[in-house]
Amino acid sequence: MAVEHGLHVLPAQGPIAVFVHHNTLHAFEHLPFDEAVVAGVKKYGAHPYWPESRYRNKVEWGRISVSDLEKELLHDLGEAAHESVAPETTRLQLRLAMMARRLRLGPDEEIRWSLAETDAMAKFLPDVSVAAANQMVHEVRHWMLREYTSTENVSNESLALLLLDLSEDFEFDRRASWTDETWTNFTLRLLYSVCRKGASQWSRHDEDGAVPIRQRELLLDILHVDCDEPVHDFLIRFLSNALDQGISQWQGNFGRPGLFGLFLDLYGSSSDFVLDRLAPLRDIVRREEHRARTARESIAISLRALGVKDETLDAYIESTLLALPGWTSMVWQLESNAEWTPRPLPKGSLEEMLAIRLLLDRASIAYALRRDAPKLWIESLGSDVSFPALQVLASKHQREDRPSSTQQQRAFLLFQIAQRLGWNALELAVLSGAEWKKIVKEVLQFGSLNRRRIYHSAFERHYREELLDAVSEITKLSVGMSQRSPFSFQVITCIDDREESLRRHLEEIDAGIETFGAAGFFGVPMYFRSVSDAHYIPLCPVVIKPKHFVDEVAHVTYQEMQRRQTEARRVLGKASHQIHLGSRSLLAGTLTSFAGSIASIPMVARVLAPRFTAKAKELLGDVVKGRKATTLCLERIPAEGGGDESSSVHHGFTDVEMADVVERLLGDIGLQTFSPLVVVLGHGSSSLNNPHESAYNCGACGGGRGGPNARALAQMANEPRVRRILQGRGVSIPEETWFVGGYHNTCNDHVEFSDLDRVPPTHQRPLWEIQEKLRQACERNAWERCRRFTNVKPDISPHEALRYVEERSEDLAQARPEYNHATNAACVVGRRSRTRGLFMDRRSFLTSYDPTLDNSEHDVLHRLLSAVIPVCAGISLEYLFSTIDNSVYGCGSKLPHNIAGLIGVMEGAASDLRCGLSQQMVEIHEPMRIVFVIEATEAAFRSVMHRNESIGRLVTNNWIQVALLSPTSSELLLYQQGRFEPYRPTGRPLPTASSSGSWFHGWRGNLGFSRVEYPIAMEPRGGNALGPGAMG
Repeated sequence: MAVEHGLHVLPAQGPIAVFVHHNTLHAFEHLPFDEAVVAGVKKYGAHPYWPESRYRNKVEWGRISVSDLEKELLHDLGEAAHESVAPETTRLQLRLAMMARRLRLGPDEEIRWSLAETDAMAKFLPDVSVAAANQMVHEVRHWMLREYTSTENVSNESLALLLLDLSEDFEFDRRASWTDETWTNFTLRLLYSVCRKGASQWSRHDEDGAVPIRQRELLLDILHVDCDEPVHDFLIRFLSNALDQGISQWQGNFGRPGLFGLFLDLYGSSSDFVLDRLAPLRDIVRREEHRARTARESIAISLRALGVKDETLDAYIESTLLALPGWTSMVWQLESNAEWTPRPLPKGSLEEMLAIRLLLDRASIAYALRRDAPKLWIESLGSDVSFPALQVLASKHQREDRPSSTQQQRAFLLFQIAQRLGWNALELAVLSGAEWKKIVKEVLQFGSLNRRRIYHSAFERHYREELLDAVSEITKLSVGMSQRSPFSFQVITCIDDREESLRRHLEEIDAGIETFGAAGFFGVPMYFRSVSDAHYIPLCPVVIKPKHFVDEVAHVTYQEMQRRQTEARRVLGKASHQIHLGSRSLLAGTLTSFAGSIASIPMVARVLAPRFTAKAKELLGDVVKGRKATTLCLERIPAEGGGDESSSVHHGFTDVEMADVVERLLGDIGLQTFSPLVVVLGHGSSSLNNPHESAYNCGACGGGRGGPNARALAQMANEPRVRRILQGRGVSIPEETWFVGGYHNTCNDHVEFSDLDRVPPTHQRPLWEIQEKLRQACERNAWERCRRFTNVKPDISPHEALRYVEERSEDLAQARPEYNHATNAACVVGRRSRTRGLFMDRRSFLTSYDPTLDNSEHDVLHRLLSAVIPVCAGISLEYLFSTIDNSVYGCGSKLPHNIAGLIGVMEGAASDLRCGLSQQMVEIHEPMRIVFVIEATEAAFRSVMHRNESIGRLVTNNWIQVALLSPTSSELLLYQQGRFEPYRPTGRPLPTASSSGSWFHGWRGNLGFSRVEYPIAMEPRGGNALGPGAMG
């Protein structure tokens, strides 16, 4: 059925509790990027790129150079760049003149005012050089004084007419005594007149408007009535209750199952809850109940009533689904991809919603025609609201006020270009009509869309060249050098760009620390339920479906306490919900108002002293509840009653499965030689009054927090039975090595460790040392983050910075607890030794991979990139599109958001569910496609592209940028136009800094790359390092 056709264009964002970053235009990944963004314009009405003004600001700030623009134009035009398109002007020169400086564009009124009230006719454009301006004036002056005698004697008729017009304002007989200002004024007036004459040669037909697909577009165009408004008002209220996950006052369980059954039960017999503008609904529903037994039958009846033809069926349904995209997509997500939610929807729910929508459309159209259409229409139509019938009537009442481009706008554009290119007004004046048409066509073909496309590519090129230059320079230092090992400590973090700075600071504090980056679920895909949670959540990339359930439970000593606290939470939860519902009634609402003054005390404290209040609450909680030790139930729980062990889903892992997880992770990151203490650090974020909190968590954990995954991996790696299995496979973890799981809160920059009671006494001192170094690193990390917050003084100290971010995370009024992935732009996949010491400004994901340890089939690279590229590309592209058009691809400002049904956010009391990222999350982001720098050969990467169709599509269609770093040298290959070509560094030097702090201190915006001058490695300290030869 055509419903399935419309699914691919719906937003893919699920319930907000588990926010998963994804490519906003995933439906168009089969198209090249630049074609896809244009398709997005047509499908969603969004901007394809930033406005030109934003890019021109980057030109003025040096973030896009004229050289970048020229290179991109040459790349885009190829051989056509050097074709002549105007007098002594190539296509490249023309387009560069239109981009290198600002073009003043606007409506006719603005242009007329500019010409009459400004010095546009008295002075050349500011960016026109004095020499070029003088040359243009000199050529006109020379002709007027030496060759011009009278208008009648001018051989060219066009030029004669132009001079005749100008003679009314200039005294030609006294031209020998004109001042320099008069000659400039005359030259500019003549040039503008010539351009206006040239613009008149172009007969521009109005562009065809969008072809209406639904009745709504026709009625909006001819009656100024929006039939969708009452339909959306109705659907928002209906769906917010039907999809609710636990906050609604009623659950919508009636006689008939499903959304369609609920709708018929509610509105088939009564119109009490129906808006006036949907008054015909009851009669339509009553007729449907006798004719349609299922939602699919109802859809077929409605489509016939609406006159939808077979050839437009797919487009009609797609357009109908996209009319309210947020709620519609949420129905589909709860039906197809949210089995972990408390109340998923049954199969067929989207089809049922479409049936409801079409019934409402019919009612709304019928009412609009009855109320707003002329009497003649009503008599002609009767009860026929079909599309063909409306189209016939609409064709008789078409309005002729569609906007079109004007001659004045084209003339003013040519006038500016002519000044920049130094065109001779006299030569232009004698051009034929055909020659002018050629020039105007060239200018109009390079319209705003094409200019923005080139600006965007040049913006990306500028950063890409800076990145590749820096990587080329820093890797020259590592070629031929072998790091001394073993290291004192090893820390495995997520690949997240926010961990780039933490790893860099750790390495600066102690060069004996080795860091690794792995996807933050650490190879442990699972459905996880913590000791305080009621439901399981998936902790793995969205492309993986977990097969294991894992519970966090209290130690045996505390299990009775846990049981009582669980029961208490259940009772308190029910009581809180009842109070919430009761507050809507008169009596309970009055009591709630009186109690509100007491309840406001902690809220006010949260606003006035957020950090102190949070610490006091934590201390009180420890006193009242106490801290209870917990553990993860990782071991496989046998099925009850000897059930089916071959089931695809299990509680816990077998020893072999745990060994597989550990072996895969260690092999993926290339960890062979072990330090005494290996820290596995997951990450997440916590903040208050933030509906999008899960969007700040780990993308590789599907919007969850990675602490449980890190804890699980450490527990598996410490298990003696697992180590024995690994030993048999040739992977030897020394007995002296201990893994510790931890959790880094990227909002308040705190690190917490798990299962410290299990750490052997021999490792207590190393544990204390790494805890202290992580504390210092977190201080420096907070210091680096604070430079982005405009309300923080530039000379803040690291210690003050840490206290500030702690306070920020607890502030109820804070709309920007952290900037999350904003500014992300790159991902490096390779050995850390190749880029260690490179300051990357928290803009790069870092993934560990050692190509020298991979097999001939490149299985490790394939496995890594199959997780890393979709996750990082999804984050990058969602940030890109939410930044380019935050009102369409993003969800707007956080400030008016309200949570709806625990599944998403609306603006105000009722709106479509808003998908994408908020304005506050992207306001410092620069939209650009991510650059992957992968340490691999071309053959290795092409094998990955061949084996993974999704990766191949992202690369070949230019959704991501890819450069390959040679495993044996500093040479780079850049993927362009279907092939890898050697990258030639621009030769810009890589600055050096004594520390990260000395490089970023005092700066607000994005910084360039630098090499931090600290030792690449250090001699191992006595007693803290193991000998070599750990992995066989």
